[in-house]
Parts: sequence; structure tokens; C-alpha cells
Amino acid sequence: MRTSPLFPGLPLLLMGWAAPLCAADKAAPKLDPGLPYVYTQWEQITTKDGLPNDHIFAVKADKECVWIGTEDGLARYDKKTRKIRSWREKDGLPWRVVTAIEVDARTGDVWLGLFGGGLARFSAGRFDHYTQLNSGLVNDVVYAVAIEGDHVWCATTAGASRYDTKTDKWDIFTEKNAPMEEIWNYNVSARDGKVHLAVWGSGILEFDVKTENWKVYLDPDGEMEIDLYRDDGNVHVITTGASYVEKVLWVSSYFGCARYDGRHWRGYFDHDCGLPSNFNNNLKARSGQEAWFCSDKGLGACMDAATCTWVTYTSDGNKHSGKAVIKRENEVIEVVDTGYSVPHNFQISVDFDGNDVWAGTSKGVGHGIGQGYYPRLRASGAITAQAK
Repeated sequence: MRTSPLFPGLPLLLMGWAAPLCAADKAAPKLDPGLPYVYTQWEQITTKDGLPNDHIFAVKADKECVWIGTEDGLARYDKKTRKIRSWREKDGLPWRVVTAIEVDARTGDVWLGLFGGGLARFSAGRFDHYTQLNSGLVNDVVYAVAIEGDHVWCATTAGASRYDTKTDKWDIFTEKNAPMEEIWNYNVSARDGKVHLAVWGSGILEFDVKTENWKVYLDPDGEMEIDLYRDDGNVHVITTGASYVEKVLWVSSYFGCARYDGRHWRGYFDHDCGLPSNFNNNLKARSGQEAWFCSDKGLGACMDAATCTWVTYTSDGNKHSGKAVIKRENEVIEVVDTGYSVPHNFQISVDFDGNDVWAGTSKGVGHGIGQGYYPRLRASGAITAQAK
């Protein structure tokens, strides 16, 4: 065994020294991890197709249909007939601006967050309306809604409200009984026994349904303008969304995005990966490896977190043309001409429908058809063949 010339008897390996690589090791080719699936078939749905408004705040896939919340009404897109039915205030909708949609899988009830109009339940063709004046809703500006068992959670500008649909009881969470430094709740999601609140100025709050304890995910460096230390935690305290899948937490903010697997954090920024912009309105994770981010400059999909492989979907302003850029870290691997793509680069919401993806933008809805979809990566060449 070779020993250190400075410390006789101490093996080189213990000092962090190693013998030079042999020629065969140097010549060993770097393994190609493969390429991600790219959506090359898109359709666009706008007011020309029957939407009440092109400014889309929410999309929610629900079995045979897709619910769409707009700036001027609610729409239901039938996937079989491709027909759209709309509801405005004259049709019984309690408020014109629909910012959030959630469907109770057990009852089929559709819950609507209304921007200034509170909360609504659409059931059996009837709208039930909940406001600050007739319920325990803490504020009438509702940004997001989530279903957790018998509870309906609402993220509002003055805290979060939880409604028990069985007991008709309301709970309110503010700085008085939850670890909120600010009470502007921008988003809420619920899955696998966890409820996550994205709070303006308070990072991500995690509520354990079983214990009713809170956990806080803040930016630990305390710097508001930049992420001072790489991968040390959440990238910013101003957060816009959280999505928890397979025990992995994905986070969006106006200053970048992040992923937390329970042990390690990874920050994502527009200069070091395929994230189109650091300004992100929302996100939705499909798995612990795949999440889609709604930015102001396109739709960014982290398709394989392990290799940091992304696909970014953008439109060039002409609704008939767009492209998908494949990146690994910050290296462009391939650019695919998709033809039709997302109708606009300002992305606001996204949802999955089996292999398909639905994107709500400021100029309509984009529907990516996932024929042949596969998760993560496959051998190189799959993208080119698919694009042709």
C-alpha cells in the first residue's frame, strides 16, 4: 500500500489522494441518460370555441370534462363532444371571476374560489355561496381551494379557512394560531395527509392532518433579493404554490423554484436549468421526478429531477407556431418545432389528465395530447422520431 511522503504509514486514500486514472478510465464514454417525452400535439381553446373569457385562472380535469375558471365566468369543456357550456352571473354564478377550481372525487361537487366573491359549491346544477358575512370564510378574495377528506381549504388574502362539510364547522388560520409572518395565503394543496399553504412572506406552511402540527419551510439565508447559498432550503419566502407527490415537495415563487425530497433541497433558476423564468405563478407535480411550472415566459416542465432534464414550451406570438426546448442543467440538448403550442407564454395554471396536460394562460387554454407519453427518460432518438 502506498503511503504519504509527509506522514509515513498513512495511506494516500485516507488523505484524499488517489492514484491517477488509467488510460482506459479516461477513455470511458459518458453514459447518455436519454431524452424526455415532448408534447408535440397541442390544441388551443379560446373564446372562439365558446369560452366566456380568454384570461384563464384555473383548469381542473375531471373524468369526462375539464373545468375552466376565467375572468368572466365558469366553463365546462366536454372531452368527448368538444363542446363548451358556460355559466356567468346571469346564469347563477355568484361572482364573475373564478380563480380556483377543485372537485370532490367522492361527491362530484365542484368548489370554486372567487376573486372578491368568496367560495361557491356547484352541485346538481345549483350554486351555494359562502362569504365573510354568511360563513366562517376569513376573506372573500379566494386564490385557491383544496379538498382534504371532509374539509375544504381556502387560501385567502387574510389567512386560510377550513370548512368541514359534514359538521358545517369552520376553522380560521391566521398569525394568531399558525406560523404565519404574513397572512396573504396565495395557494393551498392537499395530498397524502399533508396540507401545504403558500404564503406571501412566510414561505411554505405544512399542516399534518393527523397531528394538526405545523412545519415551516422558509428561505434560511434571510436574503430577499437573491438566493445567497445554493440549495440550502426554500429559495424565497414569497411563495406562490406547493405540490406534494411521492413525499417530494415542489415549490414555486416569484424568485425561482425548488424541490425538497425530505433530506435535500434543490433550487431552480432560469440561468441554470430549463425554467423559463424565475417569476412563477403556479405549479403542479406529476411525480417526485416531474413537475410543471407556470411562468410569465412559458411553461417549464422538469421531466427528470435526478438529471435536471427539462422541457420548456413557448409560443412565438403566432398561435400556429411554437417550440419545445430540451435542457439538461443549462445545456440545450434539442429544440423541437411543435407547431401549435401553448396559446400564450404567460402561464397561470396547469393540470394533468392521464397522459394529457392542460395549461391555463392569459390568452386561452392549451391542451397537450400525451399520445405515447412516458415518464422520466428514454434512449436518445425518441424525440426526433416522435416529432416527425
